[in-house]
Amino acid sequence: MLVLGLETSCDETGVALYDSEHGLLADALFSQIDLHRVYGGVVPELASRDHVKRMLPLIRQVLDEAGKSNVDIDAIAYTAGPGLVGALLVGASCAQALAFAWDIPALGVHHMEGHLLAPMLEEQPPAFPFVALLVSGGHTQLVRVDGIGQYQLLGESLDDAAGEAFDKTAKMMGLQYPGGPEIAKLALSGTPGRFKFPRPMTDRPGLEFSFSGLKTFTLNTWQQCQAAGDTCDQTRCDIALAFQQAVVDTLTIKCKRALKQTGLNNLVIAGGVSANQALRQSLEQMLADLNGAVFYARPEFCTDNGAMIAYAGCQRLLAGQHEDLSIKVQARWPMEQLPAL
Repeated sequence: MLVLGLETSCDETGVALYDSEHGLLADALFSQIDLHRVYGGVVPELASRDHVKRMLPLIRQVLDEAGKSNVDIDAIAYTAGPGLVGALLVGASCAQALAFAWDIPALGVHHMEGHLLAPMLEEQPPAFPFVALLVSGGHTQLVRVDGIGQYQLLGESLDDAAGEAFDKTAKMMGLQYPGGPEIAKLALSGTPGRFKFPRPMTDRPGLEFSFSGLKTFTLNTWQQCQAAGDTCDQTRCDIALAFQQAVVDTLTIKCKRALKQTGLNNLVIAGGVSANQALRQSLEQMLADLNGAVFYARPEFCTDNGAMIAYAGCQRLLAGQHEDLSIKVQARWPMEQLPAL
């Protein structure tokens, strides 16, 4: 089955072609970072308009790269949620219109299920069951995964997601959007131990997260440095390192608890923050100590992309899942509501 995947949940337009027998044939992505950077964050209306502008040219590009035409496509998968409603509607409307014109089925895919299954595109995919850490700008969740659609939420953030905390912390310090890569870059030159930040909610049992207090602690530290006239580049680097290490340690501690609680020793990390090298190194060391393994997608498939949507949609289409031509998107959509395959 050849599936065209469309991703428009936020500020990246992704298109890909996935073949159930031959794997990923082609993918293309347009990032709106430069468009939103001047505003310090995503402007939903601008995001929606840009998706409209980019979608059809990217579809043509992907078809050309794969040497395919519309008559070769068996189905279309698109992101139906969660995400920005206006942005989601662009992908859903395009998918359903093309499906009607080409007389093929279209299927809405859960954005976070796409992220969770992205490591399946690699040469050594994880085997079920495993624990997944979904960590992005909008989500921080620990999930037990027994199969596609068989998800048990173990814990999630009570306030800011980890990626959101990265972006907001960077903005406090006058760094560019998106903040995660900027913080990580500065942290490479940070002085270990100069600042000590808390590891939120690790001093109590449970698998919930909270990063708003850490964000406030970072702001207070930065303001104290400003008051003392200490805002040099090295101080920014030292604060960035302390913040990043606090987030990494917190995520690692919680992942270790989740693995012990479930009795599993395979961990998948997915979502934009999974590209953070410090986090990968910390989790790899923790899993090595537990005689387990950690799995993640290649960097270009950690952020939003069409390949993960094409793959996730293909699995559900092959299992017989289908929907009518109505356009349905959801800003909020608990992953536990998805049907099991």
